[in-house]
This record gives sequence, C-alpha cells and structure tokens, in this order.
Amino acid sequence: WKHEVRYENLPLKSQHGRHQEVEVVANLYQENGHAVIQCNIRDITARKQAEDALRRSEALFSSLIAQAPVGVYVVDAEFRMQQVNPTARSVFKNVHPLEGRDFSEIVQILWSKPVADQVGKHFRHTLRTGESYKSPEFTQRRKDLGTEEVYEWQIQRVTLPAGKPAVVCFFNNITARKHAEAIQHRLDILAASNKKLKQEIVRRKAVEAALKQSEEHALRLLEQSRKLQKKLRHFSHQILQAQETQRKEISRELHDKVCQLLVGINVHLEVFASLAVSNPRGIPQAAAPLRELVEKSVRIVHQFARELRPASLDDLGLIPAIRSYIADFPKQKGRQIQFAAYAGVEDLDNDKRTVLYRVVQEALTNVEKHAHASEVKVIILKAPDGVCLEIADNGKSFEVGCLSAAPWGGRLGLIGMRERVEMVGGRFTVLAAPGKGTTIRAELSFEEIPPPLE
Repeated sequence: WKHEVRYENLPLKSQHGRHQEVEVVANLYQENGHAVIQCNIRDITARKQAEDALRRSEALFSSLIAQAPVGVYVVDAEFRMQQVNPTARSVFKNVHPLEGRDFSEIVQILWSKPVADQVGKHFRHTLRTGESYKSPEFTQRRKDLGTEEVYEWQIQRVTLPAGKPAVVCFFNNITARKHAEAIQHRLDILAASNKKLKQEIVRRKAVEAALKQSEEHALRLLEQSRKLQKKLRHFSHQILQAQETQRKEISRELHDKVCQLLVGINVHLEVFASLAVSNPRGIPQAAAPLRELVEKSVRIVHQFARELRPASLDDLGLIPAIRSYIADFPKQKGRQIQFAAYAGVEDLDNDKRTVLYRVVQEALTNVEKHAHASEVKVIILKAPDGVCLEIADNGKSFEVGCLSAAPWGGRLGLIGMRERVEMVGGRFTVLAAPGKGTTIRAELSFEEIPPPLE
C-alpha cells in the first residue's frame, strides 16, 4: 500500500459530455488511529491547452526558420545560438558545437576580433533596445576558410513562443553573385572593348582602303603628269622648231626679197648719182625704177608687219583687220571667201580680239595649204554671253580623231588655235568629216578672265 497516488494528466468526462484534464493527488495518513485518504483534484485543462499551443508555436517557428530561402539563425536572451536553419548551418560548418554555444565565441571563430566585436555589438544593441539593423554590403576575410566572402544581413528582435526576447538574423551569402557580377562587368568591358576594337579595325580598313585608292589615284595622276610633261616637252620642242622655222623663213624672205631690193636700190642710186652729174635731164627717167623698187620694199615690209601684228587691229579694230587680211589673201583657183561680223565683237578686250584674229589667220592658212576648198565662210555671231567665230570650208576635211595620231604630231595649227582660245577662257571645237568640209568654232565671253594665281 502506497501512501501517495498522483495522476498528472487524467482525462475526465463530465456528465454533460465536456472533456477536461485534471491533476489528482491522493495521500494516505492516520488520524486518531484511523486511516484517512486525502484527495486533491486540480483542473489543468487551460494549462494543457497553453502547453499545446506553445508546442505548436515552437514547431511552426522552427518550421518557418527551417524552410526560409535564406540563412536564418536565432540568438536568445542569454546570447547563445538557439536555432539554425540548414542554409545557415552550411556557413557555420566549421563551428562545433553550434547550438547552445555563446554567440561571441562563434563570431570570433569566423572573423577577426575587430569584426567579431562589431558584429556582437550590433546583436546586443538590438537585443537590448529592439532597434533593427541592416548591414551594408559586408565583405570580410573568413578566419576559418582563409577566403574573402560577401554577405547581406539584417537582424531584428523577436519574442519567442516561450515569451522570451531573442534576435533573429537573416543573411545571404552573395559571394558567388558578386563574383559573377564582377566577371559579367569584366565581360561587358571586354565586349565594349571588342566592339570598339572592331569599329577601329573597320575604320582603319576604310582608311587603308581610302589611302590605297588615294595612292593609286596619286600614281595615276603622277603617270598622267609624266605623260603630260612628256607631251608638253614634245609640244615645246615643236613650238621651238616652228619658231625656228618661222625665223628661217623670215630671214630667207628678208635676204631674198628685202636685201635684193635694197641692193637694187643702191645700184640705181649710183646710176642716179652719175646721171645727176652727166645728164641732169635723165634724172626723172632714172628715178622711175628706183621709185618702183622703194614701193615694192614698202609692200614687202608692210606684209611682214601684217603677218607679225597688223597695225589696223590696234588702230581700227578686229573687223577691219580681218577684212583687210581677207582682201589681201591669195584667191587662186577661184576660191571665194565670205565675211560677216557682229559689230559687238569690238567690245572684247584686246587679248581676246587678238586671239580671234590669229584663229582666222591660222584657219585660212590651213585652208590654203590643206583643204583645197572653193568656198570659205568667216562669220562672227552673237552668243548668249559673248561672241562665236566660225570658219567653215567645203574642202576635203579630215577625221578629227586623227589629230592625236603620230602623222599629225607636227601640225601645230589646230593645237595652237585651241591653246590660244582656252588661254583666254574660251571654248574651241572642230567639226570635220571627210567629204563634208571643216568648221572651226571659237566661243569667247565678254567677261574678263581673272589673272592667274602667283
């Protein structure tokens, strides 16, 4: 026989069907020689319900911590590690034991003393005051791992299901993400550099291509310059030869004509002087041949002067000078030369009027030497901004394309006319075809040509 019986969780059912939990304590003792049983019954239904609720709350709290997607751990009021979820446990893998250990010891295992002290200070402040704390990007070297890691973490005070305060820390190890971001940043920089490099390569290739084209163009220009220089030397040689030939002809004409006339005049002067002494009455008869020789000399000198530079061009104008030249031009073989002119041509400056005169002179000379024409027309027409000179004949003509061929290389007439016209800003054209005659056209403007740059 026991002297005490205890029932701590005795489920009972009342007459009305209500379930309740009771605690029963029965004691046996002697009183006045008699055995007495004392029974104490306490209703513990509310306490049991509170205990069940607490257990459910703790289970729910633990479940929430365990299922959190980030690292979570709880430091209780005694500053001991109480709960750690699986994500956080991997961070504390080198700390043994973990649960129930002083939090100050744990952080000193992970970090250097200054860092560990600072972390502990934040936890104690939050535990004491309830002020939450969110750390900026936390980058430190782990003592236990020897590597630098980056964390995001924040803490706040909570009341545990048992009613005691604690600090919950939520953290995330972002080391891998930061490394990935750093790598991506370097990749972006590299991609940008590659893009710039490609653009630079494209630009340099374009510059190289342009430079190559420029070099090729320069080489072509150099080759053209060499050809033009060679051609210019050839033309210069021909001009010098033409000048020498012209001088030779003038010298021959002066020697054969003027000198002979002067010798004849000198002989007649001697005869005239003798007659003046011996037969004064014969002077008029002796003077007649002398006068004839003098007149012939004057005509020849006048012809030379007109060939070189007609005085009428400067004194009377272009139209009278051309008319005079045509009047004295040989017209053997029945050649007819028609002339008509626009009076406004005299408004051209002296250089341009001289060019037109030389073109007429050279063109008619070519007609006499080569064309065998029976009819020639010299016309000066009014143009929109100036005048147009046309010399047309019905001679045998030629192929204009043959002007650059070798057999024509020594014929400077057309080339000289073109150079003269273009020198004063005009335009020179030749229209010719075998059997259809030749037309030479020179167009000049009234506008003055600016002087060449020095």
